[in-house]
Amino acid sequence: MKIQIFAFAIFIFTSFSMPDQQGLSLGDDAPVFKAFADDGSIWDIQNYLGKSYIVVYFYPAAMTGGCTKQACSYRDHREDLLEAGIEVVGVSGDKIESLSLFKQAENLNFTLLSDEKGDIAKAFGVPVSEGGTIKRTVGEAEYELVRDITTRRWTFIVGKNSKIIYINDSVNAENDTEEVLNFIKNQASYL
Repeated sequence: MKIQIFAFAIFIFTSFSMPDQQGLSLGDDAPVFKAFADDGSIWDIQNYLGKSYIVVYFYPAAMTGGCTKQACSYRDHREDLLEAGIEVVGVSGDKIESLSLFKQAENLNFTLLSDEKGDIAKAFGVPVSEGGTIKRTVGEAEYELVRDITTRRWTFIVGKNSKIIYINDSVNAENDTEEVLNFIKNQASYL
């Protein structure tokens, strides 16, 4: 039997329900969570459950090599993803300000979520480690991007039945979008 844990953090407004801490398996119910998005709004997975396939991809850090390639691939395939009925959301331990800069610098056209304490990652069973700080130039200004935690690069797909239908814990950053699209096009109709 799954244990349901509900948490609410007043200052970060992140809430989630979490199956047992050992991670998710195919067929499990998707964790229900809310988190701050790159624009400061609150993104709620419940607004998408049962309506779309939801790609929840975890990445280590905004504006780093692999993470930028992965995000830009999702950006470049946005029309294909929407056509396939897929909503994409990227999750990292970056602060909202860092996500906003990342979105601006790379002209990203999908939502990035701030999981500063790693609560969403833990709900999905994604390993986390210590955070870090990097400096990046956007426009003519230099910024310090700070994250409290660093998540591993994992990708999940939540089916229209609100169940986990895809888990990739060995993500190739450049090929992630293509693998997600191929999965939905070739296999999701059988689920």
